[in-house]
Amino acid sequence: MTCCSMDTESVLALSATSSSAEEARLASHPLGEGLRQLDLSVPDVHCGGCISTIERALSALPFVSKARVNLTARRVTCVYQEEIEKHPVDPSKILAAINAAGYRAHLFTPAAPENDRLGNQLLLAVGVSGFAAANIMLLSVSVWSGADAATRDMFHWISAMIAAPALVYAGRFFFTSAWNALKRGRTNMDVPISLAVTLSYAVSLWETIHHGEHAWFEASVSLLFFLLIGRTLDHVMREKARAAINGLARLAPRGALLMMPDGSRRYIAVDEIAVGDEISIAAGERVPVDGIVVSGESDIDLSIVTGESGPVAVAPHSEVNSGAMNLTGSLVFRATRIARNSLLSEIIGLMEAAEGGRARYRRIADRAAALYSPAVHLLALLSFLTWGFLGGDWKRAMLVAVAVLIITCPCALGLAVPVVQVVAAGELFRRGIMVKDGSALERLAEADTVAFDKTGTLTMGRPRLVRIEAVDEGAAAIAHGLAAHSRHPLSQALVRDTYLAHWPSFGSVTEIPGGGLEARNGEDVYRLGNAAFACETSAVPGADDSPFSEVVLSKNGAVLAQFFFDDTLRPGAFETIGQLAAAGLETLMMSGDRQTVVDNTARALGIKTALGALTPKQKVDECQRLSDEDHRVLMVGDGINDAPALAAAHVSMAPSTASDIGRQAADLVFFHDRLDAVPEAIALARRSASLIRQNFVLAIGYNVLAVPIAIAGLATPLLAAVAMSTSSIIVVTNALRLNAFGGRRTTLVQAQAGGSREAKTV
Repeated sequence: MTCCSMDTESVLALSATSSSAEEARLASHPLGEGLRQLDLSVPDVHCGGCISTIERALSALPFVSKARVNLTARRVTCVYQEEIEKHPVDPSKILAAINAAGYRAHLFTPAAPENDRLGNQLLLAVGVSGFAAANIMLLSVSVWSGADAATRDMFHWISAMIAAPALVYAGRFFFTSAWNALKRGRTNMDVPISLAVTLSYAVSLWETIHHGEHAWFEASVSLLFFLLIGRTLDHVMREKARAAINGLARLAPRGALLMMPDGSRRYIAVDEIAVGDEISIAAGERVPVDGIVVSGESDIDLSIVTGESGPVAVAPHSEVNSGAMNLTGSLVFRATRIARNSLLSEIIGLMEAAEGGRARYRRIADRAAALYSPAVHLLALLSFLTWGFLGGDWKRAMLVAVAVLIITCPCALGLAVPVVQVVAAGELFRRGIMVKDGSALERLAEADTVAFDKTGTLTMGRPRLVRIEAVDEGAAAIAHGLAAHSRHPLSQALVRDTYLAHWPSFGSVTEIPGGGLEARNGEDVYRLGNAAFACETSAVPGADDSPFSEVVLSKNGAVLAQFFFDDTLRPGAFETIGQLAAAGLETLMMSGDRQTVVDNTARALGIKTALGALTPKQKVDECQRLSDEDHRVLMVGDGINDAPALAAAHVSMAPSTASDIGRQAADLVFFHDRLDAVPEAIALARRSASLIRQNFVLAIGYNVLAVPIAIAGLATPLLAAVAMSTSSIIVVTNALRLNAFGGRRTTLVQAQAGGSREAKTV
């Protein structure tokens, strides 16, 4: 199928234009008197012709009362009648009409207009300042070419009138930020910018009033022009990094078809879906919440969630995640999570958390910029006083002070870290890896040791039951009833492979990290887990030397049954271990499984150090021991028993199939089956750290060279504006090199070699 070969962004663009009648109705708002309002985003409109085309197309629909297009927000507001001649109206025809007119449309989300509004404001400010700067420079050419005094004064006044509104409109981003900082008794990077622009304009106006030969209105406006270009680039990169996640939010279904106990069906909002509800999903619809298939067979496309383009077959007992597209057949599934706890919502939450993270490099840059700003003011003041007292030319002294203020603005230093982090987060997301904290990338770049859990991490975590040794005939049913309360891979395999129609239910089941499940039935205590947990005092016969994973069921400490499981290695596991070893990283395995099983997996992968039968505390102790030996440990695990080690390690990763606690404890989460995510994330983190260091060198080196030139009076305000803005643009452009690096899918060894070469040349 051709749709299976499309990338994520293509699927987003294709799917965003279609919504069912129920989704469109739920997204609209009642206005009374039988009218409803539907708000739609139309990202492709760009002129008055687009507006008239869309409004005519909507007005042609018999049930539409009013349609208005907002060009700035790229938004359509459509008021329509709920019923015509007592027949319900299908509001999805509104989207179809816009699509037929040649424009994409999707249901409006509250976050989108705010982002679009800021981007449009920045672009408009760039245009205004650029237009003003170009016209003032044209007028300046006439002055420089030797115009007489009257003509020169007239051109200066025209320049002043052009510059004033341009500075007020385009400079409001900086002036507002600077004023808010000064009101609170602090300073920021926008304070010296605002001061330089204001002083430059004031000096130029003074010269104009007193018929001076030179004015520097073009310096004030050009400074804002170049600064706004840098700020707009930063905004565009942030929006690009969030584009995929915003698309996921738009594609999240707004409702679902609920199967009622009497066999009827009712469409409800997705927020009303409760755990245990049975939902019907037709072919072509998206799964609204996480669940387990009850009936039906189909292929589902997980590319929106995982980035993997191949369809996955599902049947009864298969798990389905929210956001997946049902491709071929109808399904009925039972919800296991509510909407706000589903996988799709969690991905969106992880992205938002990553944006709020404060990395160490970023804190250093912010602190340096905060200290740098007062230093700039002091340096400008000293330059002014020195030139004034020693040279006696206070006008010259003021121009030198303005040039120092402009040329030393710490914009490049402030952009050195965040632009790299924004690009890196977006690139990782496109690879199916979520970063939960900005500092995680920096810590990941420092890792020199990688510790893996076994079950669910190095292996697929989808074991199959190969043998049962039962003392009691009803043991399998009891084990099934206990295992149904856990998401551990062995428990899920036991439930999946026992094929029982009836099993006992337990009112309260407790899951013990590193042990297993425990439940009480009257005076009896049932335990399902590893041998040490299930049978504290008695020995378990057999299987110490078995290569299979073992789960024991006990009653009051006595063995009722033993269940043996085999597992398969996670795709890319062998190649991952090889890449890590080739890059000089030490690898080891830490597992709660028996030592013989752990050794068997370690031999298959080429891991030299394999530690088995570890409790959660022992895993934490091992991480601490490595840390005490000056190792930086990356822990990769998935279970509840791994959560303490994930939190204790220098940095941690978990697959999306991990337990809730495991995903919460990890710093990064990857959403596809292959383990290649580990070396890919390390390679990109190391590349990011290299670019951040390069940006620091560029920003600091620029100031080391430029500041003496400005203090010596060799730079006019205009030249200072061009130099300062150029340094910011160089920093942003250097960060964008990360996109080219990501597109090549460079291996960890190549990344390390490339980073070393660049470190020597910087």
